[in-house]
Amino acid sequence: MAKEIERKFLVRSDEWQRETTSRKSFQQAYVASMEDRSVRVRIMDDADARLTIKIGTSALVRDEYEYPITVEDARELMTTALGIVIEKTRYTVDHEGFVWEVDVFDGIYRGLVVAEVEMKQETDRPALPAWLGPEVTGDRRYSNQHMALEDLSGELCHVLQD
Repeated sequence: MAKEIERKFLVRSDEWQRETTSRKSFQQAYVASMEDRSVRVRIMDDADARLTIKIGTSALVRDEYEYPITVEDARELMTTALGIVIEKTRYTVDHEGFVWEVDVFDGIYRGLVVAEVEMKQETDRPALPAWLGPEVTGDRRYSNQHMALEDLSGELCHVLQD
């Protein structure tokens, strides 16, 4: 069993773009969702697909199981999606020994930019890049699962512009 340990932040500037090491487009949808678990299907760059099961209520640490599936199966599963199919481009940025994932949302969440850092243990203290905005770890509104199930675009997409 894999553990997902991550912190999440809003992004306040585009300075991170100079440091990107990779880029990948995503479509993702939730085919099952409960308060403490979810089943997500994801297509990356129209070439690779994964089915992911996440279990846990902690905002910082959850159990995560991920399996490759065919793109065709993923597309079929997306037709059964609960709510909104999330569209985003994920960029990776290496910063002082940690890999940050910067998600630039498209579709109804166009304008929202969120950065996550995955950690090996809860006690890790990654250096925070200057381009980060406020931390939103634990703010369910910024959970992809929550965003897929409820249209929060009017509330989330312009939060740093106010």
